[in-house]
Amino acid sequence: MFRIFIGISLFLIGCNTRDFTKQNNRENSTGGYNYFGQTFNIQGTSSITELLASLERRDTVSAKLRATVEAVCQMKGCWMNLVEKGSGDQSILVKFKDYAFFVPMDIAGEEVVVLGKAYQEITPVEELRHYAEDAGKNEEEIASITSPKKEIKFLASGVAIPE
Repeated sequence: MFRIFIGISLFLIGCNTRDFTKQNNRENSTGGYNYFGQTFNIQGTSSITELLASLERRDTVSAKLRATVEAVCQMKGCWMNLVEKGSGDQSILVKFKDYAFFVPMDIAGEEVVVLGKAYQEITPVEELRHYAEDAGKNEEEIASITSPKKEIKFLASGVAIPE
């Protein structure tokens, strides 16, 4: 009898779970953009070049950044790298506040707007390798990561992607 109760309970719990990705994306559509996380006004954005200049004077900067998606976590869209044409090889790793939402995994090459805080941080080798694995890099590329890297990172509370 107890086994039947446990079995039925587990079945009902399993039937009640929602799609994790949809639950955490909280996608909203407004003004030609799909929003993930917080919805915000996309006017008044900064470029990566402008953001880097601000970070020379401060450790952390609140910003609304417009840039191109270079790569997205291919496991579930839990991070992305942003670049700016003409800014050299500088990229910015974007994570999402409180791990509360993710972005679509097929947006590489698209221009997005992110709202949040930019900061500088030294990323350890293990974390760099983890990101390389998430991005779908091969074992040789992952093994070639042997030293920590000083990076500009961005903690986004919202992301706007053109429809």
